[in-house]
Amino acid sequence: MIELWTSPEAWAALLTLTALEIVLGIDNVIFLSVVVSRIPQPQAKRARQIGLALALVFRIVLLSLLVWLIGLTQVVVTVNGIAFSWRDIILIGGGLFLIAKATHEIHAEVEARDPVSDDAPRPRAFFCVIIQIIVIDVVFSLDSIITAIGMAQDLQIMIAAVVIACLIMYISSGPVATFVAEHPTTKMLALAFLVLIGVALVADGFKFHIPLGYIHFAIAFSAAVELFNVLAKRNRKKPVN
Repeated sequence: MIELWTSPEAWAALLTLTALEIVLGIDNVIFLSVVVSRIPQPQAKRARQIGLALALVFRIVLLSLLVWLIGLTQVVVTVNGIAFSWRDIILIGGGLFLIAKATHEIHAEVEARDPVSDDAPRPRAFFCVIIQIIVIDVVFSLDSIITAIGMAQDLQIMIAAVVIACLIMYISSGPVATFVAEHPTTKMLALAFLVLIGVALVADGFKFHIPLGYIHFAIAFSAAVELFNVLAKRNRKKPVN
């Protein structure tokens, strides 16, 4: 163990894998920010905490089941010459869920139906949010951990990278969720991101890999443009001296 953590190669693998896990966690944070925006703030904070805790638990549990995870990449069915593994099936299902969820939320935003009461306790809504978080946590955790297995050989490094990435996700999720909730146009942009991510997951399940760099560059560029729009709108509201 000591030899592992004093190895430059181990530290390089840890930094690389942590960076990758953080990038993959962006999708998780965006989904969390959108899905908790329709419940009261105290419940939203608790839902974020539960969701990120579950994300960490799922990732560590999956890491402890390496042999089972490797088995998930084995072909289980072939349709029209395309071989599908359990991983592919889960990615397709998760991608379709993201597309359906984002489309439903976009429809609700366009219809602009106001909630009955923002402060009223809605245990059923909270429960539905937690179920949705669990579903998408499983999908993102599976994709994240299978990627980690391909990049590192030591379980300690993989667990350390996952814990660091989840900690950063926890720190960033609050500000991101607050920003999305306070700016409706940003929420619409986040929903569009979820559709894009869902399409990428479905495509990956069908063996058509879209490089993550393209997707995250599009997200970063659009987010930067939206940030400038928010700043410009705020400056226009300032009184002129």
